[in-house]
Amino acid sequence: MSQNTLTREVARRVFASEYNDASYTFKESDDDRAPLYLLLPTGERANRVFIVGTLTEKEDVGEDSEYWRGRIVDPTGTFFTYAGQYQPEAASALRELEPPAYVAVVGKPRTYETDDGNVNVSVRPESITTVDASTRDRWVAETAARTLDRIEAFDDEGNEYARMAREQYDLPVEEYRDAAVAALRSLDDSDELEEEPTA
Repeated sequence: MSQNTLTREVARRVFASEYNDASYTFKESDDDRAPLYLLLPTGERANRVFIVGTLTEKEDVGEDSEYWRGRIVDPTGTFFTYAGQYQPEAASALRELEPPAYVAVVGKPRTYETDDGNVNVSVRPESITTVDASTRDRWVAETAARTLDRIEAFDDEGNEYARMAREQYDLPVEEYRDAAVAALRSLDDSDELEEEPTA
């Protein structure tokens, strides 16, 4: 396979509480086509994200053409996703869906600086798919595991993204451990997911 073949970036699993704290974006080269990354506070870069949650509301906020905003909730907080004419499949999905519905979204992080200097983060969806409760529960469990892995590696000397996160954010990563553990506990409370017996 040729070195020039463009490969899609891995979509990172991240909870809303961490995603909404992320505000720093960067490129790793000066090439115009170099991917833009969002730096996650637990020390990982994300060019694409994979989120699953409950679509609780949707609204066409476009003026001249359709531009859909969706509000998606996971156990830790809220994601906002925006889709318009350049994301026709995702926009169509938002138009057709009736909240509340479990959805899986793959998309790109987008940051926007407000007039008062705050940075808001949203997701520009590549795809939005309806899923069932067990898919949502598996995503919560897997995302908690990935979050805990990132926290575990946060103090590794060679972890350049963790070093960058320490420079860019003054945020204790323990908060994200607490959020991940609380998300796992929410699965136990829902009784939708039976625990597998451990050997």
